[in-house]
Amino acid sequence: MPTVTVSSKGQIVVPKEVREALSIKAGQKVFMKVVDDHAEIIPLPENPVEGFCGILSKGSSLTKALLRKRKEEIRLEEKKTP
Repeated sequence: MPTVTVSSKGQIVVPKEVREALSIKAGQKVFMKVVDDHAEIIPLPENPVEGFCGILSKGSSLTKALLRKRKEEIRLEEKKTP
């Protein structure tokens, strides 16, 4: 496990073996978060739109739920009108 030194500006250099393992390229953005007593580095996709496309595909669809609700509202409105 490589050890890094934090500079006076709070900067660190991600070791080459870690960059290669995570496929991190120069200039690429990464997300860092604190988990309990350590930090995690998560590479962000180069194109966030493509990278996160389909991330919410599991579970129910908000769009389908809204369309069902709207159809129900239209049906109720049609019943009210003479």
